[in-house]
Amino acid sequence: MTTHPIIDSHFHLYTTDMPRVASAWHQPPFDATPEGFLKIMDTHGVTFGVIAAASMYGEYNDYTIRATRKHKRLRGTVILAPDADFYRMERMKEDGIVGIRIFYRHVASPPDLRSAEYQRLLRRVRDLDWHVHVLAESHDLPAVIEGTEAAGVKLVIDHFGRPDPHQGVNAPGFKAMLAAVERGNTWVKISAGYRMPSAQAARDYAAALLNVAGGERLVWGSDWPFAAFEDRVTYADAIATLADWVQDERVRQQIAGETPLRLYFSD
Repeated sequence: MTTHPIIDSHFHLYTTDMPRVASAWHQPPFDATPEGFLKIMDTHGVTFGVIAAASMYGEYNDYTIRATRKHKRLRGTVILAPDADFYRMERMKEDGIVGIRIFYRHVASPPDLRSAEYQRLLRRVRDLDWHVHVLAESHDLPAVIEGTEAAGVKLVIDHFGRPDPHQGVNAPGFKAMLAAVERGNTWVKISAGYRMPSAQAARDYAAALLNVAGGERLVWGSDWPFAAFEDRVTYADAIATLADWVQDERVRQQIAGETPLRLYFSD
């Protein structure tokens, strides 16, 4: 029996009528509301959750902020331009925002975190004790890591670091991620296994991460409502993947409870 809350560190909230960016890659078939997700959480014994800003809506963070403001069981990340105002960010923190999300997939011009404008934004993130939450292919990770480490900011990498499917755990970007985890300011989400090349590939990625990070630098997320896979994946499936990837119950407690509790809910 776990002694810590179960935390879903990666899911999305949105409505079908929210304004989408021109490059949006998906049109959700139904509303993913906070009230609906809280019911799912309760059904599966999940205590807290962290909203991952969805790329389809760009800087339209309103729905996420209203959810974290209203529901104290939730935290969230937002998408911000590099010139985001610090006072506005401080208000977001008061409303339950814990970080910014930066995308290298589904964007025309990926950001350069080593640039002066992004180093300024990352310094503001660091000063708020937020984290940078990144979705990138593994070949982009060395530059991402270089930029975040230069700013001294916490980095959380999505979906196993999305290794090159042909190279897997031997991908240079995956190895760079493991090295960053060892240096102590990077965390990785074991999440969205259904987006990996196979169930076995997800197990291999998890095993490599566990070997380096143990339970102290990993967090788990469901990726609900499973964008573009809405009719093929269930929340029960997502819960089951954690036990599949992490056989040791004590380590599962860390990944699903202790580590994300410190990372997202320490205030």
